[in-house]
Amino acid sequence: MQHALLFSVFVIASCGLAYELVAGALSSYLLGDSVMQFSTVIGTYLFAMGVGSWLSKHVQRDLVSRFIQIELMVGLLGGFSAVGLFLVFTWLSAPFRLVLYLLVFGVGVLVGLEIPLVMRILKRELAFKDLVSQVLTFDYLGALAVSVLFPLLLAPQLGMMRTGLLFGLLNVAVAFWALHLFREQLPARRALAVQAGGAFALLLAGFAGAGQLASLAESHLYADEIVYAESTPYQRIVVTRWRDDMRLFLNNNLQFSSHDEYRYHEALVHPGLVSLPGARRVLVLGGGDGLAVREILKYPQVESVTLVDLDPAMTALFSTAPPLTALNENALKSPRVTVVNADALQWLEDSRDYFDFIVVDFPDPANFALGKLYTSAFYRLLEKRLSANGLIVIQSTSPLYARQSFWSVVTTLEDVGFHTAPYHALVPSFGEWGFIIASRQPFSLVAVDPPKARFLTAATMPALFQFPADMGRIPAEVNRLNNQVLVRYFEQEWRKVIR
Repeated sequence: MQHALLFSVFVIASCGLAYELVAGALSSYLLGDSVMQFSTVIGTYLFAMGVGSWLSKHVQRDLVSRFIQIELMVGLLGGFSAVGLFLVFTWLSAPFRLVLYLLVFGVGVLVGLEIPLVMRILKRELAFKDLVSQVLTFDYLGALAVSVLFPLLLAPQLGMMRTGLLFGLLNVAVAFWALHLFREQLPARRALAVQAGGAFALLLAGFAGAGQLASLAESHLYADEIVYAESTPYQRIVVTRWRDDMRLFLNNNLQFSSHDEYRYHEALVHPGLVSLPGARRVLVLGGGDGLAVREILKYPQVESVTLVDLDPAMTALFSTAPPLTALNENALKSPRVTVVNADALQWLEDSRDYFDFIVVDFPDPANFALGKLYTSAFYRLLEKRLSANGLIVIQSTSPLYARQSFWSVVTTLEDVGFHTAPYHALVPSFGEWGFIIASRQPFSLVAVDPPKARFLTAATMPALFQFPADMGRIPAEVNRLNNQVLVRYFEQEWRKVIR
């Protein structure tokens, strides 16, 4: 019995941390700012556990029965947490934060009740010093196990909903195990067994129907038909379609619309590359959709393109799905293209190659994981991989809607020692969008017609580098690894636009 209860501690510790991770990850996915979401979720959860531990002293009788009922409650509440949060966000977005913290608090209180009750049940079996050391050892081991499995296996393979429901089933399994262990000591055993059976059936039904629940929720989250959706270890990828318009969303943020993506990608690539007739080796960081690569391959003098994108699911999708390969003109299958799935920062640190033209096409700096790719430290790594007369172009969010964010990127590049040439273009799906060319020498635009362009011409390109008064330069700090001021700028500015 002693070992069985200690193993139960391992399981319930795993479940408790899993619910915390699910809430933190899902709120980060839906609200952005992963540091803020995880910090507040963890803080609320730990405080609630303290409340639960304090409340445990008021449980005076039928400890095993109360423990079983708590297991069933935490299994149901924690198990359906991701389902509930997703449905609340898609249908009732206003109270989402309130529901999030109430749910985290509720799960935390119940988890805080569990361990003290187990210790009181076990005190008849173990001396106090052994009781404390063994219970806490199994508690921490359970937390370690799920903290490793969650990002590597559970979240990418099962998704948030099924992960929560799986751990809910484990909590109910602990309740069944306790029913078996203490079958002779439970006067209301039959009623508890019925309760456990009902909880198990609900969670099992939820697990079986999680795919349909996710589809139902996302069908309300996205206006158009979802034709592809996948959760990877790095992001949530969703592709929608309405008539002939394909749209890519990463973590609920629009990345492109097929109706006007050519404007974005021509603006990203052509002003720099048309001014580098001698460019032979090109590096693309991010841009796993292959659309920037499509534009680069229009230059016959380019001998090789290295695409470095973190997510293999992204590059695989845009290498194989017919509607998407038609959009990027099979760019990722070109013999001139090498696809590398790796963290861009780590890859740059390890690389010894030099490139004439570098395209940095990362998502906007909406969190600190992305913000590090806009820091002075990252740009110093880029400078080391740039050939003597090479150019770098960086997508840099909107100079209209996120004006200080845009000029912070300019300031950061200049702090590293680059000359900068900021410019912008109108992309209807996004509005005015900003780009920056960085180089060792002052940039001079060569105004010739880009090859096979639908948007840019020799006559229109010079105007991209002119900024109206409402997008003109304003003071902004350098974005460094130790301050990530850009992420704060970005959140503050885009929050005003979204409202």
